Amino acid sequence: MKLLREKIELEGIVLNENVLKVDAFINHQMDPVLMKEIGKEFAARFKTEKITKILTIESSGIAPAIMTGLELNVPVIFARKRKSLTLTTDLYTSTVYSFTKQESNEITVSKDYICEGDHVLIIDDFLANGQAAIGLAGIVEQAKAKVSGIGILIEKSFQPGANEIIAKGYRLESLARIESLKDGKVNFAPKRQIQNI
Repeated sequence: MKLLREKIELEGIVLNENVLKVDAFINHQMDPVLMKEIGKEFAARFKTEKITKILTIESSGIAPAIMTGLELNVPVIFARKRKSLTLTTDLYTSTVYSFTKQESNEITVSKDYICEGDHVLIIDDFLANGQAAIGLAGIVEQAKAKVSGIGILIEKSFQPGANEIIAKGYRLESLARIESLKDGKVNFAPKRQIQNI
């Protein structure tokens, strides 16, 4: 996606060979125009999948998921990382490891919101090792619903997450693919060939 790549080039900060900081437009301050366009792009890419729900993880996935939900006219659910006084029973749970934060979190979703027969689109901001996306997919499968696709804003193609997701048979659509962050520079990977799943 051209607009996202341009934002990364202009405002992204390479902290080291593994970490790209996008706080100026995704992770701390958000660019609403960019989020709206991301929603349109994901909606266009997944329009034939009969999506009934969108699932993301708090907090950076919420804005692009909401905009995609708006375009597809479906509800958006976010998995919680923190315990809530109102969310204590009848939960789907999964444990995910955050590469950026170097910690594991148990994520939870109420059983009220994902049902057998749902076609769920998973949206997340980054794909590195794939733990968040795979954890969310596990929640969808616990509900006996279908993972209809995984949409990622920024994929770090030099880390194993994309290959793991594809190997598990999930459809993966990444809006920007990064080949490397060497020498303080973002090098984009070519667009992935269409998968035959």
